[in-house]
Amino acid sequence: MAKESLSPQEIDNRLAALPEWSLEDGKITRNYQLTDHFAATAMVVHVARIQQELNHHSDLTLGYNTVDIAVNSHDVGGITDRDFDLAARVEEIAPTHGAL
Repeated sequence: MAKESLSPQEIDNRLAALPEWSLEDGKITRNYQLTDHFAATAMVVHVARIQQELNHHSDLTLGYNTVDIAVNSHDVGGITDRDFDLAARVEEIAPTHGAL
């Protein structure tokens, strides 16, 4: 995986493939709405497992029925391919938790 920051144009192009994601404060972010607290908690645990597998971790915020995720690559001070790989994996599993 590339260990250098993506250009602003590359970030915009990659975000186009993840329409619910956006760029905020130097991180790619997404908010998920779930049916209840148990579903949100289960999704957080699932995301944590993916992050361990990828050895790449995001900021996760658990609400009553929401999960917020914000990710960037702290080691390079920007957004890299690894961030988009994590976002894509989260997008794959979100529907299994009923996330919108």
